[in-house]
Amino acid sequence: MTKPGTAANGLFLEDLRVGQRFSSGEHTIDAAQIMAFAAQFDPQAFHLDGEAAKATLFGGLAASGWHTAAITMKLLVESGLPLGGGIIGSGGEISWPKPTRPGDALSVVSEIEEVNPSRSRPDRGMIRVRSETRNQRGETVQILIAKLVVPRRTTAALAT
Repeated sequence: MTKPGTAANGLFLEDLRVGQRFSSGEHTIDAAQIMAFAAQFDPQAFHLDGEAAKATLFGGLAASGWHTAAITMKLLVESGLPLGGGIIGSGGEISWPKPTRPGDALSVVSEIEEVNPSRSRPDRGMIRVRSETRNQRGETVQILIAKLVVPRRTTAALAT
C-alpha cells in the first residue's frame, strides 16, 4: 500500500492548474484535545481552562491557532492535497479570523492560485495554495496561503 503524499499516488506540477480545488476529510476537536495541546505548546489560560477563558477576549475555551494549523496539516496530508512527494512548504501567511471551539468539526478547502515551473531547477516548480479551514457551520477559522514545492513528472520518471 502506498502512503498518502508519495509520488506514486500524488499529483505532479503538470497535473495542477489555477482554480483547481481540493476538499479534505473532517476532524472533530474536543476540549480535552484543546487543553492537551495547549499544555504542551501554548499554555495560556484561554486554551487551558474553560472557566478562566470566559473572562478573556475569547469568552470561552478556544484552541490555539497553532493547534488549528496542526489539524489543518493533518487533514491536508491525509485527504486534502494529494501532492507527489508530500506537502513541502517554502513560506506562507496564516490568519485565524474566528476561534476554533470544542465540538468544532474542521475540514479544509484548498484552491491552487499559482503554478510556476522553476527556471533553475527543471525537476520541480512552485505553487501557491489558499487553504481555508472551516467548522461545521461553514465559518472560516483559519486561512493559510502557502508556497509549496512540487516535483515535475518528467524528471521524476527519469529518476526511476
